[in-house]
Amino acid sequence: MTLEQLIATNFTVVTLAFYFSFILIEAFSIRFLKARGELNAKDNLTCIFMGLMSSVANGAAAFISVGAMYWAMQYQIISLPITITTVVICFIANDLRFYVHHRLAHRVRWPWAMHVVHHSSQHYNYSVALRQAWTKHFSGMLLLYVPLVIIGFNPAVILFVALVNSSYQFLLHTETIGKLPRWFEFIFNTPSHHRVHHANNPQYLDANYGGTLIIWDRLFGTFAEEDLEDRPVYGLVKNLDTFNPIKIAFHEYWGIVQDQLQKGLTLKDRALYLLAPPGWSHDGSRLTSEDIKREYYASRSETSSPSLAPAGD
Repeated sequence: MTLEQLIATNFTVVTLAFYFSFILIEAFSIRFLKARGELNAKDNLTCIFMGLMSSVANGAAAFISVGAMYWAMQYQIISLPITITTVVICFIANDLRFYVHHRLAHRVRWPWAMHVVHHSSQHYNYSVALRQAWTKHFSGMLLLYVPLVIIGFNPAVILFVALVNSSYQFLLHTETIGKLPRWFEFIFNTPSHHRVHHANNPQYLDANYGGTLIIWDRLFGTFAEEDLEDRPVYGLVKNLDTFNPIKIAFHEYWGIVQDQLQKGLTLKDRALYLLAPPGWSHDGSRLTSEDIKREYYASRSETSSPSLAPAGD
């Protein structure tokens, strides 16, 4: 099989077998081998259902993003050949694209309305990796693939390395695997790093956006280490507490609609309810993740400050 044939292969059956094999292995390890981790049948089934419906919905709408990529080929600066070298370079470039995509999806409310689905589970296992949005191609975020096309990469190569990247990321969603060797943890994203990303602990918010490589977070100041004395607590800052897939898929979009229907908003307010960080409000009645972190560190600073009371009182 040539490299071109490998890239053109339909991996749907292979990836499904890969995902469900690891879900079963992890479940067996937790249930019978007493491996670290937690299972919740309702949550596991909800995650799997969300993933299956995501495949259907996003598969049906894929022509939007994939079409944009092939349309952009006419504007390529150069057409790079498909070689092992260009595939590796494309993988690294796409991983940087994913970092930008992922960071924006947490810091801008419109794409967060899509991505919040993945973070809405209060558990952390391989089934959570399948808990994906149904509206990815309507968020606009997948258009970030277009610059990779323009600088010369074939869309088929981009889609191939994106599949490899997402398959690697699937393996990060587990508590069963502890910390890995220090050199590996320094360069690559790991289960430990990604547990931090899924946590709602104030000190862990807005951290570890990397896909395969964690070096982007180290370079751009968004890295946070998992503290074994302060274990991650999974879920949202305000959890949904529901297994209803419709609510999980669309609750944040409904929140946007409700905010837009408020009376007395300026045009700027309406724009910010779409484009500001999640938690922003025109009257300051809500908290963004930055506000939550600021309050957390301020309270810690006050708690750790030495007493000013006179000795002996």
